Amino acid sequence: MYALLILDMQVGLVHGPEKPWRCEALLETLNSLMDKARHAGAPIFLARHIGPVGSPIEPGSPLTKVVPQLKLLGGEKVFDKRRPNAFESTDLADQLRACGASGVVVTGMKTQYCVDSTCRAARDLGFDAVLIADGHTCSDTPVMKAEHIVVHHNATLDGPFCQLVRAEEWRF
Repeated sequence: MYALLILDMQVGLVHGPEKPWRCEALLETLNSLMDKARHAGAPIFLARHIGPVGSPIEPGSPLTKVVPQLKLLGGEKVFDKRRPNAFESTDLADQLRACGASGVVVTGMKTQYCVDSTCRAARDLGFDAVLIADGHTCSDTPVMKAEHIVVHHNATLDGPFCQLVRAEEWRF
């Protein structure tokens, strides 16, 4: 069984000053993937990135709340993380194993940080990793446009670190 993992789709990142590339389409994709997961009885995990006290995303900050555009129904497991790798210093691996998940479907933000490091770590921890090709995003950087960052990471991660699948082709 595969679990759905949605990374850092929180108010401070989605609605912050650096606008994520094609975010509206991503939110629709994530809601569709959550519907598929629910229909299949697959667990859904949402990670929120938390920063140190005094930062804009300190514990309890409204900027760390999951964006209201994601249709949460109450059965999802929301957890906090402090590192780009969602497994680092969290109980995500234990939670996945406890619910019988042998694989994790990685989605969310930001492509070059949390999505990348979580895909790489999943395989190291013995989980099959699937990256939804159209299920993650980031913002433009001074060096590269977000669209190119996403395309680059899809190509780099596919194979050695994960299986790359488009959202409409994925079945839980």
